[in-house]
Amino acid sequence: MDVASRVPLLRRRFGEAGCDALLVTRLVNIRYLTGFTGSAALLLVRPDELVFVTDGRYRDQSALELGEAGVEARVRVGLSAGTQKEFLQEEAAGVERLGLEASSVSWATLRRYETDWFPDAELVPTEGLVEELRKVKDAGEVARMAAAARIADEALARVRHRLAEGPTEEQFALELDSEMRRGGASAPSFETIVASGPNGAKPHHRPGDRRIGRGELVVVDFGAIVDGYCSDMTRTFCVGEPASATARRMVEVVAESQQAGVDAVRAGAEGKTIDDVCRSVIAEAGWAEAFLHSTGHGVGLEIHEDPRVASTSTDTLVTGHVVTVEPGVYLPEHGGVRIEDTVVVTDEGCTVLTNAPKELVVA
Repeated sequence: MDVASRVPLLRRRFGEAGCDALLVTRLVNIRYLTGFTGSAALLLVRPDELVFVTDGRYRDQSALELGEAGVEARVRVGLSAGTQKEFLQEEAAGVERLGLEASSVSWATLRRYETDWFPDAELVPTEGLVEELRKVKDAGEVARMAAAARIADEALARVRHRLAEGPTEEQFALELDSEMRRGGASAPSFETIVASGPNGAKPHHRPGDRRIGRGELVVVDFGAIVDGYCSDMTRTFCVGEPASATARRMVEVVAESQQAGVDAVRAGAEGKTIDDVCRSVIAEAGWAEAFLHSTGHGVGLEIHEDPRVASTSTDTLVTGHVVTVEPGVYLPEHGGVRIEDTVVVTDEGCTVLTNAPKELVVA
């Protein structure tokens, strides 16, 4: 990944944001800009210099990771919060307008910055300066997400047969997570969802001790992390044939909706339009009120990030965006159906990263 090119792109956004420098406090944004993977850091982005402040635990790790990423920064290690404050006060001296990441600075932290840390600077709230850059993935980022998706695909293939043996939701989720770790994932990208029978009507059901039975729908939503980057995929299964014609019809409608949504993804398409495409198929089947969530979201260093694919979205997709397409129908008396792929937006359409088969029936 070309990590070193990101800070110069960020600096170009300072004028529009009304700041002369930016204090980056969100760790995920610090990772994006520097390659640092630790749990404690502050990053001061000046017009002519990058200052990285951390504590003693990360003295060696920060130097190594920033060096491997090709990021030139002055690393200052303070063993206490007070020392780190002094470092930043020194480094920010002379900055008239200091930008803060408004969405990640609490009211209490803002008050400390105003009265104690940076009393001589005008503190400027900024929105999405780094997040806007993160929307468009480079080839290295896409490669990591493709690897995460492949690990998830292969893990599912290895444990799918277990559904027919009647495990509990918790057991199947654990086996799937373990297989992803064995396959090379550093962790699941979120808490794996396994929702069987009536539990499937709850889109974010947490796996419990309910055993998976024959004839009922099972929603499996999961992903893997590789080098910080996430994958996200949902498949819906049934052990044997569905117990009702309605359940079978739910699967057919959601599959049609999901494919229509994937077909609509391309550079220049609006997130709202893709949501409308998926929603219209489900509405035509009479289940508009049973589609309980948006059609999709961006994926990257976080499992949910911009751009959004929703009825309220104002995003227009561009080449390099990575989004999910995941319509669903949820009926308590029949369960739930969701089918999801993660796709990379291209000029001509999209490239699907999640390639596990979508066959419904598990023998």
